[in-house]
Amino acid sequence: MSLLLSEHPPAFVWLALVLGLIIGSFLNVLVWRLPKMLEREWRAQAHEVLGLPAEPAEPTYNLMHPNSCCPHCNHPIRPWENIPLLSYLVLRGRCAQCQGPISARYPLTELACGLITAFVAWHFGFGWQAGTVILLSWGLLAMSLIDADHQLLPDVLVLPLLWLGLIVNAFGLLTTLPDALWGAVIGYMSLWSVFWLFKLLTGKDGMGHGDFKLMALLGAWGGWQILPMTLLMASLVGVIVGLVLMRVRKTHASTPMPFGPYLAIAGWIALLWGGQITDFYLQSVGFR
Repeated sequence: MSLLLSEHPPAFVWLALVLGLIIGSFLNVLVWRLPKMLEREWRAQAHEVLGLPAEPAEPTYNLMHPNSCCPHCNHPIRPWENIPLLSYLVLRGRCAQCQGPISARYPLTELACGLITAFVAWHFGFGWQAGTVILLSWGLLAMSLIDADHQLLPDVLVLPLLWLGLIVNAFGLLTTLPDALWGAVIGYMSLWSVFWLFKLLTGKDGMGHGDFKLMALLGAWGGWQILPMTLLMASLVGVIVGLVLMRVRKTHASTPMPFGPYLAIAGWIALLWGGQITDFYLQSVGFR
């Protein structure tokens, strides 16, 4: 099988597309349920620390149970109603039972995951590089969606991927281990320093601690070299989106806005094309 995929790149890309669509369906569940699971856990821990009586036992709620259902009528989603993209199109975006609307976000997440997975497969070709970056891409997509919804970057996603980046680069798959190690350190310290400088000057928190860890994760995968470009692109896009939202939605400059999605997108781009972008810039300004 591996020989077939390595000798026939289109087959690998198509297989990656199908796998990405399936994983995208799972990410919809993860993005919806993980924050609720963490909230339950934090509430139980708070009761324990404060010495409060334990809350009544709640029904099992995790990534596997209960089965997915319609949010309008609780109709259980049957297997043939949960085929990525296809089921949404066949059902015309509505519940088979009550005809309530199904959010377009579900198929869009599946499509995005499928296309990203296929692109990484095409970019790297069959091998360990493609496999590991695909896994990273899934994690970044999930974290971006959760942060957009809840302004939360869960440690349960960020930290394992941070360590995996160091392990991957212990074998030199994407960069050297020293560059990856210093990428994690500098990535964390860069935003940590900005956070504390802003807090000392204003007395307010300028960003969440999860952003430090996400920056460290990106440095662990791509090395310290991708960090300036990542921060520059993320900040630029964040400012543009913030200005647009202020104009369209009439939000205020003080309204909290998640930074994680911009870091994730910028870091992913820098990981794949950082060298080419830097070379193009240096050539355009006459340094090369």
